[in-house]
Amino acid sequence: MKSFLRKHLPTLDTQIWILAIGRLLSELGTGFTLFYAPIYFVNQIGLSATTVGIALGSSSLSGIVGRILGGSLADSPFWGRRRTLLLSAAICAVGSLVLAATNNFVSLIIGNLIGGLGAGLYWPATEAVVADLTNNKNRREAFAITRFADNIGLGLGIVLAGALVATTASYRLLFIIDGVSFIIFFAVIYAAIKKTPHHVTTPSDTNSQQIASWIAALSDHRLLIFVLVNIIFTTYISQLHSTLPLYFKNFIQVDEINKGFTQTTISALFTWHLIVAIIAQLPVARLMKGLSHSLSLTISAVLWAIGFVCIWITGVSSAYSIVWAAFALFLFALAIVSYTPSAAAFVSDIAPADKRGIYFSINSLCWAIGYFIGPPLGGWALDQSQFAINTFWLSLSVSVFFAIAILRYLYRLVSVQ
Repeated sequence: MKSFLRKHLPTLDTQIWILAIGRLLSELGTGFTLFYAPIYFVNQIGLSATTVGIALGSSSLSGIVGRILGGSLADSPFWGRRRTLLLSAAICAVGSLVLAATNNFVSLIIGNLIGGLGAGLYWPATEAVVADLTNNKNRREAFAITRFADNIGLGLGIVLAGALVATTASYRLLFIIDGVSFIIFFAVIYAAIKKTPHHVTTPSDTNSQQIASWIAALSDHRLLIFVLVNIIFTTYISQLHSTLPLYFKNFIQVDEINKGFTQTTISALFTWHLIVAIIAQLPVARLMKGLSHSLSLTISAVLWAIGFVCIWITGVSSAYSIVWAAFALFLFALAIVSYTPSAAAFVSDIAPADKRGIYFSINSLCWAIGYFIGPPLGGWALDQSQFAINTFWLSLSVSVFFAIAILRYLYRLVSVQ
């Protein structure tokens, strides 16, 4: 068994594996709520799709604050990566419990703002830990391992959440479990993650040094060009998590009489999506190991385009709608596993060691912006006519050409430096 693991798994620092376990537990709780929150707040609380989209997108506002603060705290010798992760887990737990008690738009906004702040603190720190403990040779595989753990956690969460909702019909319990998962994640980080080496080399961190670090990062043209395309990718991913579940539930013509997939079918579709992502994560990372980051991201963009066309076909044709939906989610899974390790490894490669927290903060801000744009945009689209809703997916597919053009420019920019 040990020889099998040595042969098929990369050799990484023990803390990477511990962090991966912690992320699995955290994402387990997230899987309980991620795909069911829009359905719950629209169909049971009674809010409109646009209102719920705005509320979910509001988490990105506090997420922007959290990501800026998280990048600076992660690079600070006093706070560092570990303490930032602990603070993030505590805040996320509070946000989940507020959402568990939500029964109106105001409390939904408050819960999302708290959760967004915690998530904002989390991403720069956790990605910087991985970068600190790896080198250029094994970094992409290390990011693939942590994403692999994320996907397993999400998959298990979705399966268990579907079973829980089917047996208890209690959506609130999902948010309580999400909060408990963050408490467990806090315990794992507290017990097992140490300070990483790059935190102890600088004796002090003044405000002027922090400002200078931010200015240096924002002057890196490679990073700024990457930010543009990264926002596009994260907007796509936000549609998968916020718009698509509600679209499947309320707008798919299953046959001549019935409209909308059942709760069990939606759960099975997203479980299938995550199974594909879990199985493909490491093989795709190894296949793309010899490719440039720009080419890997271009492959991801093409997969997104084809997937959105398949979603359009799902909506306009009642024949084999479940097959087209499953194929689209298959393509989306491949698109994500092509994107996430390459994107994180690219940022690691261009970031100076003492500024990794800030570089990953800017990278993470793309997620905040993408999730700020995506849910309200998708919610607005779902409140339009069926024709407009179907056209929305084709519009996303066409937008991929813009992303590919940016990636081609990024490749030329990196090649000359």
